[in-house]
Amino acid sequence: MDADLSDHPFIDAPAVDLDEKSGSTAQRSLYDDVEALFTDARTYFDAELTYQKSRAGFVANRLKVTIACGIAAAFLAVLALIGLTMGMIIALTPLITAWGATAVVVFGILLIAYLFVRRAGKAWRDLTGVMSSSQEDAGQND
Repeated sequence: MDADLSDHPFIDAPAVDLDEKSGSTAQRSLYDDVEALFTDARTYFDAELTYQKSRAGFVANRLKVTIACGIAAAFLAVLALIGLTMGMIIALTPLITAWGATAVVVFGILLIAYLFVRRAGKAWRDLTGVMSSSQEDAGQND
C-alpha cells in the first residue's frame, strides 16, 4: 500500500517568497504567521475603534440637535396653547362674562388633561402587567 505522494501539492512544497523585491526566498514560520495575525488584529482593532469613536461623536451631535429642536418646539407649542387659551377666553367673554369664559376654558383644559392622565395610567398598568407576568413566568421555569 505504498502511495505515491510525490504528486501531492503540499508535499515538498517550494519555499514561499517573502521578499519579492530582493529576490530572496525563505520558509515562513508559525511564529511569523502568528506575529502577522496579531499585527493585522491590532490594525483592525485600531480602525474599528476609530470608526466607533467617530460614529459615537456623530450620534452625540445629532442627539444634541434633536434635543435642542425638541425643546424649542415644545416651548413654541406651549406659547401657542397659551395664546389659544387667551383667545378662547376673550372670544367667550361677551357671551358668558370674563369669569364664566375663564371657568369654561380652564375646565375644558383640565378635562383634556384628566383624559390624558387616565390614558397614561392605563398604559402604565398594561406595562407593569406585562412585566410582572413575564417575571412570574420566568420564576416558574426555574
